[in-house]
Amino acid sequence: MTVDAQARIAELFSEQREAFDAQPYPSAQERRQHLRALKKQLARYQDVLADAISQDFGGRSHAESKMLDVLPTTLEINHAIRHVARWMKPSRRATELLFLSNSLRVTYQPKGVVGVIATWNFPLYLSLGPLAAALAAGNRVMLKMPEVTPATNAVLRQMLGEVFSEDHVALVGGELADPGAFTALPFDHIVFTGSPAVGRIVMRQAAENLTPVTLELGGKSPALVMRDYPIGEAAARVAHGKATNCGQICVAPDYALVPQEHVPEFVAKVKSAFQRMYGSQTTGNEEYTAISSDRHAARIRALLDDARAKGATVTACAAGDDGRQMPLQIVTGCTPDMALMREEIFGPVLPVVPYSTHEEAIEFIRSRPRPLALYCFSHDAAARAEVLRRTHSGGVTINDWAWHVVNHDAPFGGIGNSGMGTYHGVEGFRELSHARTVFKRHRWFPIGLFYPPYGNFAQRLTMKLFLGEADPAVRRPVR
Repeated sequence: MTVDAQARIAELFSEQREAFDAQPYPSAQERRQHLRALKKQLARYQDVLADAISQDFGGRSHAESKMLDVLPTTLEINHAIRHVARWMKPSRRATELLFLSNSLRVTYQPKGVVGVIATWNFPLYLSLGPLAAALAAGNRVMLKMPEVTPATNAVLRQMLGEVFSEDHVALVGGELADPGAFTALPFDHIVFTGSPAVGRIVMRQAAENLTPVTLELGGKSPALVMRDYPIGEAAARVAHGKATNCGQICVAPDYALVPQEHVPEFVAKVKSAFQRMYGSQTTGNEEYTAISSDRHAARIRALLDDARAKGATVTACAAGDDGRQMPLQIVTGCTPDMALMREEIFGPVLPVVPYSTHEEAIEFIRSRPRPLALYCFSHDAAARAEVLRRTHSGGVTINDWAWHVVNHDAPFGGIGNSGMGTYHGVEGFRELSHARTVFKRHRWFPIGLFYPPYGNFAQRLTMKLFLGEADPAVRRPVR
């Protein structure tokens, strides 16, 4: 990062702050205009964006880029356009009985300047999705893109620059490789997507300015296959979830919990499902996305080597594992000391963990950090309810994977190690708005009855009505 780049982002922040101060509460019509402009640009640039993302990945399926980046972002924008006017309306609240006849409401103010820090695996959905939520809430936005997606960043900068001035939406890319200079700015809110380790750094830096944060951090999301569910169906859905984007998804099934007697069948069915989708050879397959970089591919291979060295069996679902288009690798015989059982995998590797009882499976999930997602495969409503009651996760999809994420009337976010805060839907609007309580005293309300000197009849009656009588047997603790 150059001194000029650091000075420029400080200047951009000042410009956005001044612009916000000049227009602190855009109307619903203005917000819808901004969102429609963003949606139109996405449609216009969809092919160029798919090309750019593929260039950055070293090979990514255009269909996946459109289906998993462009389409969900468009759906989120559509939802905000339809509902933002209603979200903006003040919410009436009930006063305490003591203040009956007065009015109480909550208004939702834009926070100001929001910083969005995106990550590389879904460079559109994880940048423009939070951008849409921030625009719906009436904010100005500075968008920090990862330095490893230069082609995508260039297209996004051009695309956004055609419809937004930089005092409204500004994009920072590879010229600012150190995210610390970005998070050090006194934003009114920061939305960060990335790893728990970096999330802790972002949170510490944001604390210097008392900036609130929304952290979407991923984690080891389990897929629990229960005995009543058809193994072939569960295997097909887990294979799809683990192979999509080559497993580089924060809500991908990280590992599968399978009844011990069904493990061999599950492994065979996952392999068969993978080959139905991608064939028996992944190298050169335009439908199959590559691991994003040589460094990341080396990390995945190191996880596999560590597992093999500690006694695991690795089953490749197809040929072609010598390059970055690594086919799905199924790992059985896993033990807790293996790195792939401790770290978020974020790639095409599926550990399969056997269990004997329902209780054992639940305890396996409960004994680990709370994940971003949980997938439960069962037709038994009572058994599913017990899993949901006894476990925690950011979100849940039952009998499939990840589709809760792209339903934008519901919040998306993590819990514990997998993050904090939410966006999408009305929760996203409220996350990026300030909920401001407004109490209005009725003109003739006798509030003076509660002024000193204390002890008048109205005060004594109020205390007796709401507090009752003190217990004379209660005594102060002896010191």
